[in-house]
Amino acid sequence: MKAILINDDRSLRWDDVPDPVIREDEVLIKTAYAALNRADLMQRAGDYPPPPGAPEWMGLEISGEIVLVGEKAKDRWKKGDRVCALLGGGGYAEYAAVNADMVMPAPEGITLREAAAIPEAYATAYLNLFMEGKVAPGETFLMQAGASGLASVVIPMAKAFGIRTLTTVLDDRAAESIKDLGADRIIVTSRESLPEVLKEEAAAGHPVNAVLDCLGGKGMADCLPHLAYGARWIMIATLAGDLAEINLKTVYVKNIRIIGSTLRSKTPERKGEILRCVVRDVFPKVKAGLIKPSIFREYPIEEAEEAQALMASGKHHGKIVMRVG
Repeated sequence: MKAILINDDRSLRWDDVPDPVIREDEVLIKTAYAALNRADLMQRAGDYPPPPGAPEWMGLEISGEIVLVGEKAKDRWKKGDRVCALLGGGGYAEYAAVNADMVMPAPEGITLREAAAIPEAYATAYLNLFMEGKVAPGETFLMQAGASGLASVVIPMAKAFGIRTLTTVLDDRAAESIKDLGADRIIVTSRESLPEVLKEEAAAGHPVNAVLDCLGGKGMADCLPHLAYGARWIMIATLAGDLAEINLKTVYVKNIRIIGSTLRSKTPERKGEILRCVVRDVFPKVKAGLIKPSIFREYPIEEAEEAQALMASGKHHGKIVMRVG
């Protein structure tokens, strides 16, 4: 089969690799679409190696059709099932061997193209909203970087569960592009102070209870004093800077919890639990049309260089997917 490999100069090539051999607890998926994630860029740069046992090529989420089922997976899956799957790596390829616990049925009413955008993003959203953030209906939630692919999932998911949702974007153009996600308030940080907005929200009676932050940097510290008592600040990346000077008194006086969270580092058992929760709690809302994957652009997988360049530019609002075959 073929897969996207990383050359010594960090460029990409579509080249031959050995066919996967599945274990008894795995299924073999013929990939229809692979979705991009920022972790792919980090892996390409050498900063995010795949976990032990995963293929060397990139790709954390795919959709496709099961073509072979291991003996211990036959009670759950069969040949021909339309599925999407979460991988430790190896999705940029024609086929992927995947642990049966990491596979989900493609939700009714959506295409395989859309289904490719579900596993990593929906699992990350569910993990951080409900398991780490413990956000409840009626609470107020802030999603940083509202124009990101993850935000295109998190915001509609939060709204579908009755959570008041704020989000940040850099400029008015980005704000216009994400209006259809349904956030209650879009904060344009080039002309609005996020700490002042949080202070205003608190004064109006709905302080922020939880934050999902992929930016970090100094701005994080400036926001903490204006959160609700018992708020949860969940860090998943630090695109705006690794360092922040925090007044620790604010943390303990307001009982704020700062939580570091990455999906990829979770054990297979924990990931399986998260995916089962997504199927149980979120897929009915997908079927009802309350949540829908947002696809920004599709590329053939042979154009992985261009697809990753778009992701690196940040000039996308929603998921980027690659068509395989």
